[in-house]
Amino acid sequence: MNFKQTMQKSLQSIWIILKLIIPIYIIADILFYYNTLSYVSILVEPITTAIGLPPEAALSIISGMFLNVYGAIAFAAPLDLTIHQWTILAVFIGICHSLVVESVIMKKIGLSNTYSYVLRIVSGFLVALVTSIMPSSWFSPTITTEDKFTVEEYNSLSDLLYNSFLNSIELSITVIILITALIFIMDFIKSRKFIKESKKNVSKGFSLTVGIILGITYGAGILINEVENGNIKDEDIFYIGTFLMICHAVIEDTLLFVIFGADFTMAVAIRTISAIIISYILLLVYRKYKKNISSHKYIKI
Repeated sequence: MNFKQTMQKSLQSIWIILKLIIPIYIIADILFYYNTLSYVSILVEPITTAIGLPPEAALSIISGMFLNVYGAIAFAAPLDLTIHQWTILAVFIGICHSLVVESVIMKKIGLSNTYSYVLRIVSGFLVALVTSIMPSSWFSPTITTEDKFTVEEYNSLSDLLYNSFLNSIELSITVIILITALIFIMDFIKSRKFIKESKKNVSKGFSLTVGIILGITYGAGILINEVENGNIKDEDIFYIGTFLMICHAVIEDTLLFVIFGADFTMAVAIRTISAIIISYILLLVYRKYKKNISSHKYIKI
């Protein structure tokens, strides 16, 4: 592992976190203060209500879908969410985040943007819905922390800005510590010989394992050269891509939500089981579709 490169990557991530979390956290508090969030949340309220989240979680969901996990957390942190609700959010955002960026990666292995968007949005909603109807007694915090990021009452805008800035700094430090540790751990894993030689190993199991742990970029990245050279079956590409869009980077993404009380074990188990079920069902549909297309080739008109 190159310590210097890892440190540079860590510093870059810290800068991104500070640029993103601090302003978004303060903006969220201002929106709460002026009750502006209630007007915005109307647009996504049917979704948040259906999956057991408060309407105010709308901006967290929108931010997560089109930005990244950090944005989602920054908007959700001021909310007084329960353990169950944090786990629901972890599941939804874990499946349905950074849609634009990660869909570009999936397109490189042959899966269209439309398929990526529809699969992740629909799967995210359905899996979060199933999670929401589970008994709350099944969920418990992975780590025990005080409720540091709850909604507070402010006497003036200046008072809000001051306290919101301090809270955003505290949140940023917490996230930075976790992300820095994860970067060093992940870079250590990536520096291992079997990862460096991953392009020589394109088995479904290996690609899925790497993607589940390290994310879509590595899981799908292993296949790109093989796909371009036509050395891997379309069926395998479809299955791996579908699975990874539902279940990728489960450790890193989930741990960010664990800080606020999400149940790590339940979130990971739900995403993994859901990925297995959904991917298998869609694979059967894909096989049937391909079979019908092949049979039509021999029909004379």
